[in-house]
Amino acid sequence: MKGDAAGERAAPEVLALAKVVARLRSEIVDLEGVAATTAVVERAKGVLMAQAGVSADTAYEMLLGRAAERGHTLLEECWILLGRLRSRPPPWPAPAPADPAPDPPATPLSGNEPAAPATAPGAGGPLVGGAALRPLLARLADRLTTAHCGDDVAELLRTVLGTDSGVDAVMIYSLTAAGSLELTGRAGIDEELAEQWHHVPPLSGIAAHEAIAGGRALWLEDPAEDARRYLLIGEPPQRWPSRAWLPVPANGTPTAAIGFMRTRPGPFAAATRALLRQAARLCAVPLGLPERPRDADAADAPGAGGAQGGVDVTSVQRMLDALAGPAILLTPLRSKAGEVEDYRIDAAAPESVDVAGRRGKELVGRRILEAYPTVVGTALWEGYLETLTTGTGYVGEPFTYEEVVAGIPRQSVYSVRASRLGDRLLVSWVSHDTSEREARRLADIQRLGTLGWADWNLVTGDVTWSDELYTLFGRDPRDGPMTWEELPQHLLPDDLPMVSAALQRLLVDGEAVDQPFRIATAHSVRHLRFVAEARTDADGTPVEVHGYFQDLSAQRGAELALLESERAVLLQRGMLQAERALAARLQETLLPIPEQSMELAGLCIDVAYVPADRGINVSGDWYSAIELPDGSALFVVGDVAGHGLAAVGTMAQLRFTAKGMTITGSPLPDVLQRLNTLLLHTASDPSGSATATMVMARYQPWDRRLTWGRAGHLPPLLVRGDRAAFLEQPRGALLGATFGTSYGQAVIDLVPGDRLLFYTDGLVEKPGESLDVGLDWLAAATLRLLREGRGETLARSLAALRPGNRDDICVLDIHVPDDP
Repeated sequence: MKGDAAGERAAPEVLALAKVVARLRSEIVDLEGVAATTAVVERAKGVLMAQAGVSADTAYEMLLGRAAERGHTLLEECWILLGRLRSRPPPWPAPAPADPAPDPPATPLSGNEPAAPATAPGAGGPLVGGAALRPLLARLADRLTTAHCGDDVAELLRTVLGTDSGVDAVMIYSLTAAGSLELTGRAGIDEELAEQWHHVPPLSGIAAHEAIAGGRALWLEDPAEDARRYLLIGEPPQRWPSRAWLPVPANGTPTAAIGFMRTRPGPFAAATRALLRQAARLCAVPLGLPERPRDADAADAPGAGGAQGGVDVTSVQRMLDALAGPAILLTPLRSKAGEVEDYRIDAAAPESVDVAGRRGKELVGRRILEAYPTVVGTALWEGYLETLTTGTGYVGEPFTYEEVVAGIPRQSVYSVRASRLGDRLLVSWVSHDTSEREARRLADIQRLGTLGWADWNLVTGDVTWSDELYTLFGRDPRDGPMTWEELPQHLLPDDLPMVSAALQRLLVDGEAVDQPFRIATAHSVRHLRFVAEARTDADGTPVEVHGYFQDLSAQRGAELALLESERAVLLQRGMLQAERALAARLQETLLPIPEQSMELAGLCIDVAYVPADRGINVSGDWYSAIELPDGSALFVVGDVAGHGLAAVGTMAQLRFTAKGMTITGSPLPDVLQRLNTLLLHTASDPSGSATATMVMARYQPWDRRLTWGRAGHLPPLLVRGDRAAFLEQPRGALLGATFGTSYGQAVIDLVPGDRLLFYTDGLVEKPGESLDVGLDWLAAATLRLLREGRGETLARSLAALRPGNRDDICVLDIHVPDDP
């Protein structure tokens, strides 16, 4: 009683779904019975193929003929054949043992040669050594009927044929729709290798691909030669010295390839080749069983492919094929009591697409409650029943249908119409998703592109604007679109003439226009672009205008900013070039560079000056070499920090001040002290004082004594004989760094043949290199140049060894001549 009451309270959709589940379970039971029967037939076909050496189709025809001749059913004849196989020894005598046939030469691309001189009609060729191989093939055929997957087939091939053929491993590849190969069966192959080769893209140089594409067997019997022609599976290639790849099926279009791998080297014997070919033929059945139609009862249903209730499904399908739009033909499926339990799609127009993306012929054969279970009990379901019962056409309201596809819920909105056609329903629908999606996309394009469209009917005066256009013009949508007469009120006066000319061409001459202009809004001036074309009547008179406005304000602002930036860059470049020219001219005037060596106080002096290789500024590197009133000589090399006119000016200050104070007889430490004070009190840069380094020396020719001091400069290099060493430096900080700095001096007596080098840091400093490396290089390079006899041009030769210098180079070479 409780169960009956619960059944009465169950919702109609639940009852409908329960009926579907019950029917599907019944179909599963039927399919299991059919599968069991099919397995028996396939086993019998395999045994007969092995016994008689015939193809699968010929074996099936032989079974049908025997059953008809003996008055048995096909299934009875199959069981009789299989029973004989188990109860009696084979009817063929076993041959005497014979020596194996000599191995043929290794021919990797062969395999299409006949297995025996004669060929049986319709059988694809007799077996080589058939009497010896038939028991083995019969055992293989019988066991293949129990195979459920490719791995089972591969294992049977390895275990049944391994002893007689020497096969140690088997791989089965199936061809996919994309042209690649998938490993669908393996035996004797480890997991790592199977994972590495489970998918083979459609590449050249793959033996399995070539076997399928060419429809011929490949016998790979020379590993060295095979490795040059093919990408061999497994490392190293000598893992299987001999391999064979056979297409399946052997006759027709191959869709798979079986690979037989042997650890035994050498070619395959003729009998082994024949055995493997026949085994591959037997595998065509378990590797390629035809699928049962998806909805098998559709073929037997009334009207399927024929007519039911005066409706020819084939004719309806032809009509739907020519139809633009979605439409399907539904056949009602009734219970024994005559009630409609479900509908089956028997025809579909090419443009019929459901929420899951199934299209056209993919829908044919599907049942409504299986494909769209949630429609039961809805207004649509009731509308179908009413149309089928009364013949009144059904026009449904838009409804939302949701379906979960690949775990993702998808919703679509449809409006459905249904009409009765005989005992069936012709259903069409409109999907609202596409139009709404396109509208959203169009709105997004207008918003992101800052544009809006407009249509003008010149006959009726109607104007239509998109929503974005109101934003561009700063207009309230409640005021409606703007007419042609209102447009000039928003234009800037300077743009009015050219816009009027463009409208004249558009509205009178019917020409397309692309015109930029500016409008004044409540907050700013906007740069707009107007692109439009006119539609004309039969007389050529414009009657409609379609176009769009685009806001180019941001683009125009960027263009103006870029133009202003270019002007500023050009101005700055001109100023820098003028400054460089002036600084270079001042430097040439203040610091003349002699073209050859000069003599001073009995010394030979060589000077080199090389400006930086890049940049547009000149720097403050300088030197001074003068004779003092008492006959001694003054030598100075300095380097002012920075570039440009400021550096040149500081250089001039230091050069002339040092020369003047030294001429008056001031000691070198005092000179450096006053120069430091000078820089600290005459800083031209508000952010800080100018700084400089300097080395200066006074030479007395009467006793060859050199007194020198420094201010943060690099040490002089003394070359005496075949040794080069840097002088120990007295104290002395950078000029212009701080008050209260004290400076010292050092004394050295020069001897004939000595060379003393003063230089700036551009000679020894390189980016990413320590200063010690540069100093070591200077000492070594100086000795090398002197050994090469380039002493007269030592300063210039050293500077030439530093191409691409990033800083100015100044070198002062002081040479004490040898005594006469």
